[in-house]
Amino acid sequence: MAGTGRASARRIGLALAGCVLTATVAAGHAVLQRAEPRVESTQKRSPDEVQLYFTERLEPAYSSVRVLNDRGVQIDRRDSRVDRTNPALLRATLPPLPAGTYTVRWRVLSIDADVTEGTFTFRIE
Repeated sequence: MAGTGRASARRIGLALAGCVLTATVAAGHAVLQRAEPRVESTQKRSPDEVQLYFTERLEPAYSSVRVLNDRGVQIDRRDSRVDRTNPALLRATLPPLPAGTYTVRWRVLSIDADVTEGTFTFRIE
């Protein structure tokens, strides 16, 4: 009977290890890795576009970025898209912007079905 107890303990141990690994994989989601313009940066000139790099591939149909002026009006060219060659890159083009503070607001769905969102600002002198 001692062998049966060890086999049961081994099965329980393997099941617990499997649960831990599954939870670790399921916890992965798209996290903003870097941005251009940089988060909370001051720019000398207006950037041509906003580029957001994430840690996971994004689902294009459910991922977007908007750039707002200090009155909350969307000022990007409304062409937010996931890059075709780099599915972890979200981008939107910008018209020439005057000096001021701008808010970047993003919401993405990673391919593992986790939604993340966030905001940051940048300033143009």
